[in-house]
Amino acid sequence: MSTKKELSVSAIQEGTVIDHIPAEYLFKVIRILGLDNCSNLITFGTNLGSSKFGKKAIIKVADKFFKDDEINKIALVAKEARLNIIKDYEVVEKKLVHIESEIIGIARCFNPKCITNNQEVTTRLLLVEKEPLAYKCHYCEKITTEEHLEII
Repeated sequence: MSTKKELSVSAIQEGTVIDHIPAEYLFKVIRILGLDNCSNLITFGTNLGSSKFGKKAIIKVADKFFKDDEINKIALVAKEARLNIIKDYEVVEKKLVHIESEIIGIARCFNPKCITNNQEVTTRLLLVEKEPLAYKCHYCEKITTEEHLEII
């Protein structure tokens, strides 16, 4: 006789489920969204099987609905992320993240001599290329590519 063992995570009544996060970026997404300082019930799983990514992560946030500009910040590390808006235990809306044309105070400029890395000046990066992802610093005009993009 074979028994199947499963670990299931409770469904949420109201809130947001963020799926298709590359497993290695789970904690960056949590930090970008400020969930490390959130008092809502948060459930997450990582290294879950995914035919697309190999391994993925998922985050469930009870009683929280994100604005588009909040959630689009995670496109820097999770371009394929999908959001499911949950109401009364049902998915009522699905959303994709979008790469922002300008990001302010989220990522560090690649140039170590940039004013933003040496004084208390908020970073401001402008999109120059979506694939591969590249942003130009508003202040020093150096390009920061996806491989060098560091989330603050």
